[in-house]
Amino acid sequence: MAKLEGRERRKARIRKRISGTSERPRLSVFRSARHIYAQVIDDSTGVTLAHASTLSKDLKGTLEEDNKTAAAKKVGALIAKICKSKKIDKVVFDRNGYLYHGRVKALADAAREAGLKF
Repeated sequence: MAKLEGRERRKARIRKRISGTSERPRLSVFRSARHIYAQVIDDSTGVTLAHASTLSKDLKGTLEEDNKTAAAKKVGALIAKICKSKKIDKVVFDRNGYLYHGRVKALADAAREAGLKF
């Protein structure tokens, strides 16, 4: 339980400083043991503008032989593509208490390469 409580504390520290606006929404990442999820949130209205995960229909059938880091890269590229189609090009990155390393970093780098600015 201590690991989860530590992440919740880090998450609260981060969220004190960052919040998404309509001009620059927040790209939040959630990492479970098997999957990774990303959503773009406008905190001023409390609305999720876009979402993608390893469970997305667009990625079905393409992740079987990938490791989790490669899957995170595909999710990052997909979330950037969805944001671009909704005319969102700048976001604030919220790592949600996770270390900026591994799957979280892979998702962020792939989103940047696909044209998202943060």
